Amino acid sequence: VQLQACGGGLVQAGDYLRRSCAASGRTFSSYAVGWFRQSPGRDREFVAAISRSGGDTGSSDSVKGRFTISKDNTKNTVYLQMNSLKSEDTAVYYCAARRALYVDRWFSEGSGYDYWGQGTLVTVSS
Repeated sequence: VQLQACGGGLVQAGDYLRRSCAASGRTFSSYAVGWFRQSPGRDREFVAAISRSGGDTGSSDSVKGRFTISKDNTKNTVYLQMNSLKSEDTAVYYCAARRALYVDRWFSEGSGYDYWGQGTLVTVSS
């Protein structure tokens, strides 16, 4: 499956962005999807994830209450709504997918994901 992420850019603190991650090549309904990010000098970190059906979601404590992940299997697209952005949200963001035929849950471990989109930079100015 190929993943195409869109929606990066430069915003001010307090603003919002909506990221999308579109899949091609396979039906998205068989895949759990996650968002990860990496800022300079830091390890990649988990942001949010969603189960293959879209019925179960999880997010890191650093974004909980501000970021929302959703999935539209009819459009093969996952969205990350990022509200109340802070300067510490500045990072390159990646979407990733892993096949989840037999379980319908979300996954926070990046090492478990099989497919990665290209990273796109989100810069939040304070």
